[in-house]
Amino acid sequence: MSAAALTGLPRAVLRLHRWALLAWAAFVACLIGWLVWLTEVTAVGARADDLSCHNAPACNISRLLAYTEQVGWIGTLTCYSFLAVAAFAGGALIGRELESGTAQLAWTQGVTPTRWLTAKLALPALAVTAGGTALVLVFRWGWAAHRDLMGDDWTFADVFVARGPLTVAYGLCALALGALAALLLRRTLAALGTAFAAMWLVNFLLERYRADLWPAVTLTSPKRLVLPGGAWQVNRGRNADGHFAVYHPESHYWPLHLVETGIVLTLAAAATIAAYTVLRRRTA
Repeated sequence: MSAAALTGLPRAVLRLHRWALLAWAAFVACLIGWLVWLTEVTAVGARADDLSCHNAPACNISRLLAYTEQVGWIGTLTCYSFLAVAAFAGGALIGRELESGTAQLAWTQGVTPTRWLTAKLALPALAVTAGGTALVLVFRWGWAAHRDLMGDDWTFADVFVARGPLTVAYGLCALALGALAALLLRRTLAALGTAFAAMWLVNFLLERYRADLWPAVTLTSPKRLVLPGGAWQVNRGRNADGHFAVYHPESHYWPLHLVETGIVLTLAAAATIAAYTVLRRRTA
């Protein structure tokens, strides 16, 4: 393939999916702007409400509740943005071109299937990585700036994901699984639904077994145990030795987070390899 063709293919992908990329950029920019406004402006009123409640038997905490609720929504949208990525990858990015025959036409005009898929995945992967990284950095700043006002702690599923590279890992995994679903099914709606469901299942299983990804701390005592602040209680009860508690201290956040990130990135790599394998077998 000529250098001009190589240059033209990414340009064609950008032109074809420019509205999706613009929507993603707008989504990232809106969440960042929203969080900056909450952190720098809304939090002032929320803190005033919080302080007034320390000195009065009755107080109005509407601004405090609004602040915590909106920050929680930003964390939720950041965490689960991978579901939209999966739907886009399975439907618009790959599935639609396979179903309409556009991809097959490109393969007959000097663009090999492997280069076609690479061009299709490279630009969205870059956008997901850049946008996800920006969201994580701003969310970490906003969440830490007024943490004493927050109702969500580090163990909440959306906060757990949104505070680190797991956000980007889930996005890349969604992109890979969406492409794989499209190449296997070759139907837009079927691939979209399958990719969405697959990523939901991956997240559901990892969230359910998240506490098992790193060894927890076990305490025993003849007296009732009081766990450290910020601890994630996994189990608690009584046995022959008295009271026991199994928990993750807040210092376990990064080990748990990075182990899950590694699992998701491994799944993303496996799905990518599988997608190229399916493509080569079907176009051989």
